[in-house]
Amino acid sequence: MSLFQEQVKFLKKKLKFAARENSSHTTLINIKGYNISSEKHSDNFTVMAGPCAIESQEQILTIAKYLSSKNVPILRGGAFKPRTSPYSFQGLGIKGLEYMQEAASTYGMLSVSEVMDSMDVEVVSNYVDILQIGARNMQNYSLLKTVGKTNKPILLKRHFAATYEEFLLAAEYILSHGNPNVILCERGIRTFESLTRNTLDLAAVPILQQVTHLPIITDPSHGTGIKEIIPAMTVASKAIGANGVIIEVHSDPENSLSDKEQALSFQEFDYIIKSIL
Repeated sequence: MSLFQEQVKFLKKKLKFAARENSSHTTLINIKGYNISSEKHSDNFTVMAGPCAIESQEQILTIAKYLSSKNVPILRGGAFKPRTSPYSFQGLGIKGLEYMQEAASTYGMLSVSEVMDSMDVEVVSNYVDILQIGARNMQNYSLLKTVGKTNKPILLKRHFAATYEEFLLAAEYILSHGNPNVILCERGIRTFESLTRNTLDLAAVPILQQVTHLPIITDPSHGTGIKEIIPAMTVASKAIGANGVIIEVHSDPENSLSDKEQALSFQEFDYIIKSIL
């Protein structure tokens, strides 16, 4: 047995629910008839896309209309935005969720948005199909316990300084409280490199697939922060067996109120869709 295999075996012993051996089959998450599976095959590649922040009713409707025309199944958008600076745009809150729900319903899409506080889980659940736990809240254990008691699928993002073990143990908090529908998201880690926003740890996908039965997607947008390399990282994510990606797309990237450096235009996103079909 190699050192890596021994480490994987040791990590699995720490997991009561997330370890691959603890599931008799690959995880299949059904959301209103749409399936996200942990099985690796070309037909199982989910694309979640949309703006970093919901800015207006017109904006999210325009983006949803475009994405639905490209057969993107899941609309993403932030209504409650945890920003590094307290002076940055913090999102529209409940009004943003209302706009997103309308857009997703109008164009037959599912939706995903971040929930930041345990007190907001119930209300956010009323508007979206998937609850996102952002990187900054990966170890907010009270929040993880609360979403673990819901029946909503959870998109759990890896913290930018978290080990694989810490990431999986965060998932265990959700699973151990009764919610089996967890999607892991590798969204980039912080390294010594300053040219990129983060370093997208693509090795996390095949390594975690050795350990867990949960679906794993990547976030090339936050993982790089550079729109020019998002297409390559998306193609690479599919090539290594990821179950999908979550990408920032904006109708007017230059005037985006959040993350404009990594927001793709419709034309730029067109290239990605053609590349991964």
